[in-house]
Amino acid sequence: MLSYQIESSFDLEEMLILYKRSGINRPIDNKNRMATMLASANLLVTARQEGHLVGLARCMTDKAWVVYICDLLVDQQLQHNGIGKELLRQVQLLTGPEVQQLLHSAESAMTYYPKVGYQLCHNAFVVKREH
Repeated sequence: MLSYQIESSFDLEEMLILYKRSGINRPIDNKNRMATMLASANLLVTARQEGHLVGLARCMTDKAWVVYICDLLVDQQLQHNGIGKELLRQVQLLTGPEVQQLLHSAESAMTYYPKVGYQLCHNAFVVKREH
């Protein structure tokens, strides 16, 4: 059975295993950087199956205007079962209808987000990271 919840703390090793199992491109070999990324998020919504971490929405939000979904990841063996969609729905429920959801999609996921209700945004800008 799947459960979804907000988590106020995290086990770094458990998170790193999920990041690896999801296939998402993050610097998982740099534990300090990953720990900083996770600790700096102010909304971590997780999916657990029988207590095991299988999905994560790592977010930053002001809780009034915008929520930026930094990472949406699901264990590859459980992808295409609605877990990511439900994590996004949970973020919306937790932040409310007045809070806009934003994210930066990986190229490989560009066809996924319109299927779950996201619109392509043409008015965003970026300064790329060096590493």
